[in-house]
Amino acid sequence: MTRPAAPAAVRPYRPEDAEALHEICVRTAHVGQDSRPHYADPDIFPAIFATPYAHLEPDLTFVLDDGEGRAVGYILGTEDTPAFVENFRTKWLPRVANRFPKPPSPPRTPDEAITELLYRPERMLVPEVAAYPAHLHIDLLPAWQGQGHGRALMRTFLGALREREVNAVHLSMLTANTPARAFYDRLGFHEIEVPDPGPVTYLGRWTEITGAAD
Repeated sequence: MTRPAAPAAVRPYRPEDAEALHEICVRTAHVGQDSRPHYADPDIFPAIFATPYAHLEPDLTFVLDDGEGRAVGYILGTEDTPAFVENFRTKWLPRVANRFPKPPSPPRTPDEAITELLYRPERMLVPEVAAYPAHLHIDLLPAWQGQGHGRALMRTFLGALREREVNAVHLSMLTANTPARAFYDRLGFHEIEVPDPGPVTYLGRWTEITGAAD
């Protein structure tokens, strides 16, 4: 008799999740969609937005397990954005600089434009979000979206921040990603006014669990 599959559940990140973390990021990096048709080397996205968090902040990295041990979504981030920026530059960038050489300025291609972000971690230091010291990234493979899993990931991450006595968190998202904005609005995030934010919108919320995140 075949045992029924275990339900999907949020759990802490494990080193063996690294490949899945990479894949999830690549497949959701282009305005929430697969980046592979749009970039010559989409591996740059995990190197900026996923892998450094798992490396530098493993205790704040969580995955959605499909019930069979495979990660199909994640939430990750930091409790202290200025400290993370310093560690990104001094500890993470030297690990990946050979793989992703610094592009010319100004960038000439979409790949170069993204790679340029790797070399500017200080872009995360936005004065208007200083009252929200933590920040996060969350992504789910398409087949696992719209089922409450994103809410469960967020609840786990907010709980971990509260345990560290961090009272507020922010994120930046591509303004064009309207489904993501609707998701964050439902979870109680509010827009943070930032002068000349470019293609992104900044959102924040307090870490206490409210009805929006339950």
